[in-house]
Amino acid sequence: MAYKDLRAFVRILEKGNLLKRIRVEVDPDLEITEITDRISKAEGPALLFEKVKGSPYPLLINAFGSWERMCLALEVDSLDDIGREILEIIEPEIPTNLMGKLKQLPKLKRLASFIPKTVKTGPVKEVIEKENPSLDPFPIIKCWPQDGGPFITLPLVFTKNPVTGSPNCGMYRMHVYDERTTGMHWHIHKHGSRHFRESGRKGERLPVAVALGADPAVIYAATAPLPDDFDEMLFAGFLRKEPVELVPCETVDLKVPAQAEIVLEGYVDPEESRIEGPFGDHTGYYSLAEAYPVFHITCITRRRDPLYPTTIVGKPPMEDCYLGKATERIFLPLLKKQMPEVVDMNLPLEGIFHNIVFLSIDKRYPGHARKLMHAIWGTGQMMFTKMIVIVDAHVDVQNSSEVLWRLGNNVDWKRDIEVVEGPLDALDHSSPLSKYGAKIGIDATKKWPSEGHLREWPDDILMTEQIRDLVNRRWQEYGL
Repeated sequence: MAYKDLRAFVRILEKGNLLKRIRVEVDPDLEITEITDRISKAEGPALLFEKVKGSPYPLLINAFGSWERMCLALEVDSLDDIGREILEIIEPEIPTNLMGKLKQLPKLKRLASFIPKTVKTGPVKEVIEKENPSLDPFPIIKCWPQDGGPFITLPLVFTKNPVTGSPNCGMYRMHVYDERTTGMHWHIHKHGSRHFRESGRKGERLPVAVALGADPAVIYAATAPLPDDFDEMLFAGFLRKEPVELVPCETVDLKVPAQAEIVLEGYVDPEESRIEGPFGDHTGYYSLAEAYPVFHITCITRRRDPLYPTTIVGKPPMEDCYLGKATERIFLPLLKKQMPEVVDMNLPLEGIFHNIVFLSIDKRYPGHARKLMHAIWGTGQMMFTKMIVIVDAHVDVQNSSEVLWRLGNNVDWKRDIEVVEGPLDALDHSSPLSKYGAKIGIDATKKWPSEGHLREWPDDILMTEQIRDLVNRRWQEYGL
């Protein structure tokens, strides 16, 4: 049964001893970050700060910061199960007769049952502040010493395409300038930025609504790399196996989760920008201050006693790493559908989602690894990948030590690398140009004579199965 809201998830975490309440007063200026960073690095629990200096509201952080909590959030035993279910639904089956068409009906019915449901009201409407709405009461944190100020770090930002009307929900940090204005960190590659540009072409303000605190599936859906014009709330409904209840906003023509804790309504003017940042980012470095759009708040709706959710990012591992690893497992089957030769994929934490990809493949012909490199660079947000390492099918890419061992042994650095230029993530600071630079592909597979390797390739060192079985049977005898 789906979590009704974020509070229901908190209750489950607490029941399972996966959440710790902090009852002493803490400062939102850096102190919460230092506490949470230590807990994240120690693979510790979710944290609920009950007394945040300057705010009457509690703060939840690190809620998704482990494999166990991520699986609990999406109500699965394994994140791979979600990917398999997605594949089952989208698997193309062309019916050739009446019976075939009838067999397709259950899939269509399942999809229809996930469509968001509009309701008249919900808990997020318990308090409506149209006169003098203010961010001041909320426990918004300053994460790192050089940050430009406090940041809202776990926002669900709702917009609509001004041309097609299709909705979007993304997660973009928000630099708080004062009680009614924030930055809107829309990278040029993101769907929210696309809506912003379309509104600019029309010479219109873009309506925006920001939900803070929703059920876990809705929060994850805002981070998922979905195709253009695919409704994140439909995807959230699929994840939670129940439609997301949406309620109309008060001052903008948008709908937001009815069970949210807080909603900020407002607009972004295409003619206005302001310096946003610096911000201690998930790269482990500060992203530099740059001009970004400005979000103006026209109304705040909330629960009477809202729970404020937030997160911190920085040097991995952090809470966001587990959201990223969830994406790896959930979307791997779709990648394999496009590229059937892919066996497994690992986005190592050190690669911060978009810098490093390890792929194992069923190599079938000369140059196969290079073909995969270019396919990856041409696939959605994987275009940002700075390093692709490709190994043979039997290599465990989840074992970074084994991948590095193959890298050291199997690669001729003149023959086996592919350097290309193309789009990079906006947060990449190493390239001479912003958002554009070089990427490398490394073929660490066994090389064939047809690929120019005319020398004999040695076998891996492996013990015989007979001896392995013998030792397994006698292991306790050895007293080891």
